[in-house]
Amino acid sequence: MRLLTVCLVLLFSSLTFAAPSIIPKPPVLAASSYILIDANSGEVLVEHNADEVLPPASLTKMMTTFVVYEELGYGNIKEDDLTRISVKAWKSEGSRMFIREGTYVPVIDLLKGVIIQSGNDASIALAEYVSGTEEAFVDIMNQYAVSLGMSNTTFKNATGLPAKGHASTARDLSLLANRIISDHGKYYPLYKQKKFKYNNIEQSNRNLLLFWDPRVDGLKTGHTEEAGFCLVSSATEDGMRLISVVMGAKSERARARESQKLLTYGFRYYESHKLYDAQETLQTHPVWMGEKDELELGVKDGAYITIPRGQKGNLDVQYSIDDVIKAPIIKGMEYGHMTVSLGDDVLMDKPLIALNDIEEAGFFSRIVDYIKLFFYSLFS
Repeated sequence: MRLLTVCLVLLFSSLTFAAPSIIPKPPVLAASSYILIDANSGEVLVEHNADEVLPPASLTKMMTTFVVYEELGYGNIKEDDLTRISVKAWKSEGSRMFIREGTYVPVIDLLKGVIIQSGNDASIALAEYVSGTEEAFVDIMNQYAVSLGMSNTTFKNATGLPAKGHASTARDLSLLANRIISDHGKYYPLYKQKKFKYNNIEQSNRNLLLFWDPRVDGLKTGHTEEAGFCLVSSATEDGMRLISVVMGAKSERARARESQKLLTYGFRYYESHKLYDAQETLQTHPVWMGEKDELELGVKDGAYITIPRGQKGNLDVQYSIDDVIKAPIIKGMEYGHMTVSLGDDVLMDKPLIALNDIEEAGFFSRIVDYIKLFFYSLFS
């Protein structure tokens, strides 16, 4: 099949090109494992031992809250539902919200206790409210981990307290953080709240970057003897959102300092661009034997790309479209590809799909098109 190739300079019609970008090696962090990704494109900018299976400590609570957000979204529970606090939740070890056995606490306050105060008691209370027992809730956590592509993650509890086999990776946790931000934006502002007071006890968020760096608006800290000091952080600058995961740092300040190194490096040397919206018409193409003469083509999902700073002018896009397209056409069918390149590197390759249905034309119109197509094929 012949292909029609259309080459365009992305975003600009100018023939000028940006100078080559010089990017230094990424920083080497004092941590066991780490990763830095662009939240929009999913591009990994820096990684070290990102697939090493490690204890996640209280980073576990990101999945605890994710499950609760899903339940809220489905309407199975409500923010103002009153949760009865069990003896198990009240007696939980480690960091606490200081809820009391036998009292009733709204779901939204328990979420704040988990996110801001890293309360193990609040985590258990939410797990029991959603699923009856923490064990049943953990089963749901693991099912969500599979569905999110967290292939090296196994949860044994809702708190992150040490347990045999309770483990995750920096890469998996970056995926989870990204889904919290993209799927549950309504609740994401909770992660940047610096203090929360409950039962007359005010506690500060343990994420020091919230106090150091105005770009940072989340996400979660973790610490146990086995895991060391961990931090999942996210920040925005000029429309670009980065997510960093640092595991196994030596201290509370170290995990914040090392995370800031990653974020600073990403913002300094890379930039993120939204190329196209989902279902946006990128090309039109003639249709044979159809009720309409032209087919609109685009990509299924919005296209984001992460590139070295200053290289936008060097991007180009190629559309390879099937030469002959005949009706009937069903929306979503593939009729070519869109590729985006920077120099010799192909950065993106996405199918071009039909954005609309086109029915077959009437009998006589099809006969006319058959004749036209015969001569078109003969001379082209």
